Amino acid sequence: MRQVEKYLLKIALLLGIFIMPFAASAEEVDMGEKVSKFLNDTGFAQLFAGNWLCLVMIVVACVLFYLAIVKKFEPLLLLPIAFGMLLTNLPGAGLFHPELFDGGHVHWEAFTNANNIGLLDYLYLGVKLGIYPCIIFIGVGAMTDFGPLLANPKSFLLGAAAQLGIFATFLGALALGFTYAEAGSIGIIGGADGPTAIYLTSKLAPGLLGPIAVAAYSYMALVPVIQPPIMKALTTQKEREIVMKQLRKVSKKEKIVFPIVVTIFVSLLLPSAAPLIGCLMLGNLMRECGVVERLSKTVQNELMNICTIFLGISVGATTTAAAFLNLQTLAILVIGVLAFSIGSAGGVLLAKFMNLFTKNKINPLIGSAGVSAVPMAARVSQNVGQEANPGNFLLMHAMGPNVAGVIGSAVAAGILLSFLG
Repeated sequence: MRQVEKYLLKIALLLGIFIMPFAASAEEVDMGEKVSKFLNDTGFAQLFAGNWLCLVMIVVACVLFYLAIVKKFEPLLLLPIAFGMLLTNLPGAGLFHPELFDGGHVHWEAFTNANNIGLLDYLYLGVKLGIYPCIIFIGVGAMTDFGPLLANPKSFLLGAAAQLGIFATFLGALALGFTYAEAGSIGIIGGADGPTAIYLTSKLAPGLLGPIAVAAYSYMALVPVIQPPIMKALTTQKEREIVMKQLRKVSKKEKIVFPIVVTIFVSLLLPSAAPLIGCLMLGNLMRECGVVERLSKTVQNELMNICTIFLGISVGATTTAAAFLNLQTLAILVIGVLAFSIGSAGGVLLAKFMNLFTKNKINPLIGSAGVSAVPMAARVSQNVGQEANPGNFLLMHAMGPNVAGVIGSAVAAGILLSFLG
C-alpha cells in the first residue's frame, strides 16, 4: 500500500507541475478581460467611441460656469443649471434617462426598477410635477412689495403691455414651424420670468425645457445690456427727463386684502393660472399679515434656496447633447431675445401713449420694467432716468410695473396653458 501511495503522490506532483502554468494563464486571461472591461466602461473610452457631442456639452457647461462665477449672470440658478448639464452629459454616469419622460409623460412603471433610475431622474420629478416653480413663487411673493403697484394702479397696464413680447413671439414661432405648444413655451421667454417659463414648458413642451430655461435666465441676466438701447431708441431726451410725483403711502390693510382678492379673481377667471398666482400671493400674504414672520423668512431663504438648487440641477439635466445641440436650440435663443426686446418696448410705447391722455405725465422709462426681472428691470429704469436727469428718482415708480409684470407673466402662462395644454 505504501508503494502505491508513493506512486500516486508522484503522479499528482507531475500533474500539478503541468497544470499550474495553464492555471496561471487562465487567471491572467481573466484579469486581462476585467481590465479591458474596466477601460471600456470608463467615460473616457465612451467619449472616444463616438460620444464626442457630450464633450461639446461639457464645454458649454464650462462656459455657463464662467458666466455664473466670473460674470455673475444670474449665478443662483445658472450655476446649478450648468452643473446639471455637466452631470447629465458625463458618458456612462447614468444620472438622467430622458426615455422615462418620453412624450411629455412620466412613465411611472419604469420607476419600479430602482436599478435603472438615476439621481437626476428623481429630482426632475419636482419640475415635471410643477413643484419647484410653485414653491419658488411662494418665496418670490414673500420678497415682493406690491405697495408701488397699489399706489399707482396704472402700473397694471404697463405690466400687461410688457407681455406683448410673449404673444408676438408665439405668433413668430408658429410662423417658423414650431407647434402650438412649442411656440407657447418659447413665447413665455418674453416675460423674463424663469420659474414661469420652466413651469409652462414642463407642461407644454418638456423636450425644450433645457434651451428655454437657459435662454430665459440668460436674458434675465442681460437686462442691463439689452434694455437701455431699446429704451433710448423709443424715447426722447425730454421724455426721459420727466419727473414723476411721489407715490402715496399704501395702508397695511390694502396690502393684506390685495393678495386675497387677486387670488380669488384670477383663479376664478383663469383656473390654469391658480398654481402660480396662488403661490405668489400666499408668499406675499405671509409677508404683509405680520403674524407668520418665521414662515415668511423660511420661504424667502431656506425653502427657496433648496428648491432653487433642485430646480437648476434638474433643468440642467434635460440639456443632453441630443436635445440641445440642434438648429432648434439656436432658433429658440434668437427668438427669445426678440421676445424680451418686444416686451421691453411694449411697456415703453404704452407709457408714451398714456401720456397723450393723462395730466400727470408718466416717464416712459418705467414701462420697460413691466418685464418680470425683479428688481433688475426697475433698477435699469432708474439708471437710464438718472443719466438724463441726475435729480430723477424712478426706482419706486418702476417697481409698480415690475411687480405687475410678475403677475402678468403668470396670467399669460395660464392663458397659454388653458388654450394649448
